[in-house]
Amino acid sequence: MHEQLRQDAKGAILFDATVSPQVDSTWFDADHWRRQAALSAQSGGRGGVAIIDTPAGECVLRHYRRGGMVARLMGDRYLWLGADRTRSFQEFRLLQAMAKQQLPVPQVVAAQYRRAGLYYQADLITRRIADAHTLAESLIQGRLDAELAREVGALVARFHRAGVWHADLNAHNVLIAPTGLYLVDFDRGRMRALARSWRMANLQRLRRSLFKLGAAAQGEAPFDQAIWTPLMDGYEETLGA
Repeated sequence: MHEQLRQDAKGAILFDATVSPQVDSTWFDADHWRRQAALSAQSGGRGGVAIIDTPAGECVLRHYRRGGMVARLMGDRYLWLGADRTRSFQEFRLLQAMAKQQLPVPQVVAAQYRRAGLYYQADLITRRIADAHTLAESLIQGRLDAELAREVGALVARFHRAGVWHADLNAHNVLIAPTGLYLVDFDRGRMRALARSWRMANLQRLRRSLFKLGAAAQGEAPFDQAIWTPLMDGYEETLGA
């Protein structure tokens, strides 16, 4: 990776010049890609995610938005604390660090912030993982079985063993592709000293997300036997490997 920084009066772009040396502010504008018929999908919601066809290949453009009650007041604005503490630059560099450890994450392309007074807005571009679907989709379609659960547990263990804390570990952020399983969306994620407390809390967050999607519709005991026990078996085996 060859990291480069491009600055102007309103903000800055951090990008990987080995992926594309031509990144500029238009890359972070969904309308720019729409006008070129290069935007294949866009969703609203908290993430503001768009699929764009760029000179660097098919990518995911994500605009950072707040969630919860604070979103009503702040929307997509964040308090300015310096370039290195922007959501986009922090996630860019975390993805870089994880890629160096050969963890299965999307390839990072570019990050941007645009500053206005005390606040800033931010965006991130990553390479799209081809032919992928989420763990949530697998569950809804009845394809989450003990074998897949074990693979998910092993996936999470790889990140935990490397000291990676995912701030929002849920079934929507686990991707299943022909090339394997991936974790995505590392906004607010960080490297931490290995400790059982945060590892178990992370896993419980994933468990709650499965419950919300109806994984325990037949009861908690059948869910534990069919899904959660295999998942934890895969987790513990990989963590101790």
